[in-house]
Amino acid sequence: MAINAQMIKELRQVTEAGVLDCKKALEATDGDFDKAAEYLREKGLDAAAKKASRETNDGLVQVLVDETARQGTIVEVNCETDFVARTDEFQALVAAIARQVANETDVSEVAVLLNRPFIEDPSVTVGEYLTQLIAILGENMVLRRFARVERDGNGLIEGYVHLGSRIGVLVYMSAASGDVASSAAFNELVHDLALQVAATAPQYISPDDVPESLVEAEKAKYLAQATEDNKPDHIQERIVAGRLDKWYQEYCLLSQPFIKDEALSISDLITHKSKELETPLAIQQFVRYELGNGE
Repeated sequence: MAINAQMIKELRQVTEAGVLDCKKALEATDGDFDKAAEYLREKGLDAAAKKASRETNDGLVQVLVDETARQGTIVEVNCETDFVARTDEFQALVAAIARQVANETDVSEVAVLLNRPFIEDPSVTVGEYLTQLIAILGENMVLRRFARVERDGNGLIEGYVHLGSRIGVLVYMSAASGDVASSAAFNELVHDLALQVAATAPQYISPDDVPESLVEAEKAKYLAQATEDNKPDHIQERIVAGRLDKWYQEYCLLSQPFIKDEALSISDLITHKSKELETPLAIQQFVRYELGNGE
């Protein structure tokens, strides 16, 4: 019997299995709907779909930087338990998705990537392969997010993974001189910055990057606290400024104390290194993923 799109659609609606799996099931059963559904149940694919509502609080963060340090990719894929996260199959999946994100630079959304042919098996989409692996390993899995950082001048993109692949970081730092960008001292600096971002979880590069609405909200909060304490107006201003500085030190990378020398801010560190290496240096971008946190 010829298998048409309507037959596949109806089988998908009942089993929630992938298009290719439904087509194969119908072909294997000569178009018999009930037998095709049973075929999928035996394969465990409909069971995989039913697992999709289960929470995924574990998983891995993967970072990939190309050989020229011009492009960095970071992905987070979630599963239910650390046990599955440590399996070879799950780790291979995450590594493959990182490669696919690096290759398909026109894709920026998870939903789009899930519908692309899987890099390791183009006969299925990324989403369909994910469904198959859910059936095999018995846990729900979700491609949660991904990002790319691309360099367009001299400098370096550094990737770092910490705490058993639970935290991943990409840092892009530029250097005016190409010779300096390839030096050991510059590489060490960018690596230290990646460690800094992993350890301190900044949200912005500098205070100038913080949305004005967020700054005003913080100021209002600190002013209300100072007013409640019946502080004089000129003291209130100093309290608000001091607390805002501390807030910047927590959330803005350049304002943070350097984890290897807390007497030195990251801004001061970069200024010092720029003079030492005799070329302007600047942090252009960073991305930090922590398993289960963020978007």
